Amino acid sequence: MYINKLANLQRYKWSIRNEAIEVVLYSLAGFFLPFMLAHPQWLVGTIVNAMIISAAMSVKGHKLLPVIMLPSLGVLAAGLIFKQFTPFLLYMIAFIWIGNSLLIGTFKFLNIHKKWDYSSTLIIGAAVKSIFLFIAAFVMFKFGLLPVMFLSAMGIMQWITVISGGVLAFGFEKIKAKIS
Repeated sequence: MYINKLANLQRYKWSIRNEAIEVVLYSLAGFFLPFMLAHPQWLVGTIVNAMIISAAMSVKGHKLLPVIMLPSLGVLAAGLIFKQFTPFLLYMIAFIWIGNSLLIGTFKFLNIHKKWDYSSTLIIGAAVKSIFLFIAAFVMFKFGLLPVMFLSAMGIMQWITVISGGVLAFGFEKIKAKIS
């Protein structure tokens, strides 16, 4: 019950139409970005995390699922970012979805519900997502399921892309605040 209430928090009360447009734009961009940009991971990750954070501010509940899931499916389908290691991404995909959900939950809880400032929320959200993904990658590495390169990709690189994406999303948020 509480998670559902948290998932439905919004900073901007869009109309159903505007919310749907935002979901479609973020979802399509998230999926096709790996095909268009391919490399480097920091650029694709920055833009994707910016979209995830922006969606967290104005999209409710289950409508966030495509924004959470499609970017990693796009990376997998494109097969470009991790090159020959892309098949190993299959082991991480559910954890990436959980990490994206944790990032959204952090923003909805701390920034929207608790009214914490944006920068503190961003730092905590980046830490939660990157630590979670690093631990998942580390455990799978220890079991011989992932190559070592996933440790930095799911650790420090996640931290960098969430922080960078959060800075970019802050600009989106200023624009949305003016038009809402």
